[in-house]
Amino acid sequence: MSDPVTVLKNVGDKRKKLYEKLGVRTVEDLLRFYPRSYIDYTNPKLAAECIPGESAVIEAKVLKKLTPAPIRRNMVLYKLLLTDGFSHIMLTIFNNEYAYYDIKVGETYLFHGKFSTMGGSYQMTFSSFIRAEDGAVMRPIYNLTEGLSNGMVVNNVKEALEHWGEFLEDILPLEVASRHLLMPFREAVQAIHFPRGKEDYDKARYRLAFEELFLLSLSLLLLKGRDKGRTEVQIKAPDMHPFYASLPFDLTGAQKRAIGEILADMAGEAPMNRLLQGDVGSGKTMVAAAGCYAAFQGGFQSAIMAPTEILAAQHETTLKKVLEPLGVKVCLLTGSLSKKQKDTLRAEIAAGSYDVVVGTHALVQKDTVFYRLGFVVTDEQHRFGVRQRGELTQKGDHPHHLVMSATPIPRTLALIVYGDLDISVLDELPKGRQKVETYAVHSDKRKRALGFIKKELASGHQGYIVCPLIEDSESELMAAVRYEQIIQTTYFPEYKVALLHGRLKSDEKEQIMDAFKMGKIHLLVSTTVVEVGVDVPNATIMMIENAERFGLSQLHQLRGRVGRGSARSYCILVSDNEGEENRRRLQVMKETTDGFVIAKEDLKLRGAGDFFGDRQHGLPQLGIADLLEDSALFRTAQREAKKLLQQDPSLQLPEQMQLRLYMDKIFVNNDSGLN
Repeated sequence: MSDPVTVLKNVGDKRKKLYEKLGVRTVEDLLRFYPRSYIDYTNPKLAAECIPGESAVIEAKVLKKLTPAPIRRNMVLYKLLLTDGFSHIMLTIFNNEYAYYDIKVGETYLFHGKFSTMGGSYQMTFSSFIRAEDGAVMRPIYNLTEGLSNGMVVNNVKEALEHWGEFLEDILPLEVASRHLLMPFREAVQAIHFPRGKEDYDKARYRLAFEELFLLSLSLLLLKGRDKGRTEVQIKAPDMHPFYASLPFDLTGAQKRAIGEILADMAGEAPMNRLLQGDVGSGKTMVAAAGCYAAFQGGFQSAIMAPTEILAAQHETTLKKVLEPLGVKVCLLTGSLSKKQKDTLRAEIAAGSYDVVVGTHALVQKDTVFYRLGFVVTDEQHRFGVRQRGELTQKGDHPHHLVMSATPIPRTLALIVYGDLDISVLDELPKGRQKVETYAVHSDKRKRALGFIKKELASGHQGYIVCPLIEDSESELMAAVRYEQIIQTTYFPEYKVALLHGRLKSDEKEQIMDAFKMGKIHLLVSTTVVEVGVDVPNATIMMIENAERFGLSQLHQLRGRVGRGSARSYCILVSDNEGEENRRRLQVMKETTDGFVIAKEDLKLRGAGDFFGDRQHGLPQLGIADLLEDSALFRTAQREAKKLLQQDPSLQLPEQMQLRLYMDKIFVNNDSGLN
């Protein structure tokens, strides 16, 4: 099953690279590369039953082929006259001579395409067809990349099933599969790619979704079981009055509630393992600061790990401002420091000279030793691997652990996914925050949008323009490097414009961000490096180019960089993509600034998707299950996973051998608790 896809016919280096773009590298990957939808040829309609403007399947006989008509260079129109026995239909094929010549006059086919009417006559724009005598089927449609056709994937999957299908192993315990009447895995994979009908598809999907959710549940339970035990970090009744009194603003009710929950955890015998969820700008850093101050009161150090140096530096600045007047010493440890600087700082951390250490992955390196680590915070937790988070907590004796995320998850879903992980939710924004007004425009309105940005700059505010690329690697996208030059010289010659992107050196990024914070830079052209951690209250406007290239939650994160002060703020989404899904996404962005609503819509739009973010998290991927639609199935799978671990905590029984091998592979680089 680990054979590369190049063992399949017609898969050379070129197609291999196309498959790699889709995450398909092996035969097993291909067999688990499930269709995104199907063309259902099993229930063809008469032309009179079809709805104009919608896709349809009709069974029709070819009466006549019209002469091909070239309409412009490299574009030929092919037309065929069909009959379904009651009505005539004119079928139009755009630029597909193979289909036109393959279809024979006098023969009957099942045609799929977009149906319409014109002047009382029926029309269909061709998409695909099969011969009627081949029998009605559900034809799979796969996610593709340019250069890879659906037919190529179908043929490769057929070959993989024929020659490698016998090696597909059931890893679900037989008892579990029998209890839920699940079809064998091999049959389910065959049926999900090439279902004989709706019932066949439903059974296959249920089997595969159950397995994915069962494996995910098992993985989460094993992860949560690793750090159980007693902690020596028991901080009872810390005096928080100096902390509250030093703040120049009132905390929200949600912040106070979350701090109360954290302090209660810190007083207990078991190490805290809490998720702090909060929308963009809800004040998670202040809650973490309170935890750091409580740890300081108890004589312990705190460590805060952020995914980027920009975010780490932002946290250091905020925490110094709040905590250092109270006697709490804060430092920043990142990879960009010189070896001498890192060595000096690490020696001071090990000696207990610093109470709060903020940093990036440099915190988990073996050279970083803490004097007395009692409180660990990982920010934007989905960006870290399981291994990295585990390594940081292991630098203390069962320290309390707070996981922060600005990617909201609907609460009911979070409770299902995180199970026994305690959850605090910041569902209020600090007073004075303005709702960000959001607009979606076509690129032909860009000049007008830039004029609007200029008005904001003229009133003393600052702004962002976000581009998805930093160089001309894809001609259809605005490249940030070239774009910044055009913006500066053509539209904003009287203002200071700067470019920020991920390939700049750390000190260069820091210099640019410091200049932006101080108001020396008026307009920042940036890639998504500004997605998290950039807090400039004077920035009131953001324009996002090629908005269709960003996920819905990512657009919301980017938009959260403005509206952080008391001034009215704006976000302009530029996109020429007229697709139905993109229109819906942009409409959601215009209608709401509630991150939880947006997260729910994002999950709906992405379908099964990869709910947990990058593959580095170490958890099984969801290829077909949908955490929203399959929430009841998820609960069932969780119950089965819990029952299995109660009976066999280390998966040592002989009948669990395949499951254990799979879990070992998942946790190959993690302290999973299996060994």
